[in-house]
Amino acid sequence: MGISILGMGRYVPEQILTNDDFTRFVETSDEWIRTRTGITERPMAGWEPTWYMGKMASLRAIEAAGIAAEDIGLVISCTVTSDFNTPSMASVIQHEVGAAEAAAFDLNAACSGFVYALDTARRFLETDDSLKYVLVVANEALSRFLDFSDRSSCILFGDGAAAAIVEKSDKLFSSALRSEGSGAKYLCSRALNVAPEVAQEKEFDDPFPQAPLHKLQQNGKEVYKFATQALPKSFELAAEKINITKDDIDWFVPHQANIRIIETAAKKLGVPMEKFIVTLDHYGNTSSASIPLALCEATEKGIIKRGQKIALIGFGAGLTYGGIIMEY
Repeated sequence: MGISILGMGRYVPEQILTNDDFTRFVETSDEWIRTRTGITERPMAGWEPTWYMGKMASLRAIEAAGIAAEDIGLVISCTVTSDFNTPSMASVIQHEVGAAEAAAFDLNAACSGFVYALDTARRFLETDDSLKYVLVVANEALSRFLDFSDRSSCILFGDGAAAAIVEKSDKLFSSALRSEGSGAKYLCSRALNVAPEVAQEKEFDDPFPQAPLHKLQQNGKEVYKFATQALPKSFELAAEKINITKDDIDWFVPHQANIRIIETAAKKLGVPMEKFIVTLDHYGNTSSASIPLALCEATEKGIIKRGQKIALIGFGAGLTYGGIIMEY
């Protein structure tokens, strides 16, 4: 069984930080950032909470799909930047959009979140005949967890949300999800109530002894090494399940982390960059929202069309990775 994406919606904050803005508080330049990442600007949430961005994207997805919100049976919100420990962002969004009868939960697979959530939605639809529509929403406010004195990481991330309404179908679908927990220490941010000194007093080794409280920490070299292997592998694992090749794919929609990572993945797959959707120049890395933001924008612009075969490939903290091949 496959799935069909009936409609998508996106939302990004109005506040934009350009590369030049960063020169006010870290030693950097527009050229340095552009040549190393491919990013020129990124949206920043400011006052807007994570759930609000998810709500706005979800309402637009519901409108695009042409369905009634009360017919949604499940809401999955993939986020690493929840506004609360509890309730979930999904529960808040479920109420805000009027999906009164829906179940709701959050899913945290970091930047692979949308891929994980779409696959999860498919499994729910496959096993529950009463389930008609699933709302999958990726909403992130990474700016609240950044160390703005660290130029190697603060320049990379942006805020935003994108959502999709999904139903079951007989369309082509294949997925592969993986994780390499041994690399979890290379990209992490502590929870607000877990201090490193407390962990070190216990009779076990803290795997994240250098992680500053609340702030995102990244070992760029190790993450790059992992990412350039994980993106092509994500596609290959999903493709081998259905005996499909790269030449059968109309568009690749990768996680938008760094242009060099995408270019390296394209080279390893032997696919021209012209077949890759790239939006990180104006969004930056929006974690789980990056793939659906790119997919939604490309759909609105008429680049990706119905009936085409697309490959969604992602990687993220965990270290997670995964790929989906589907007919759009």
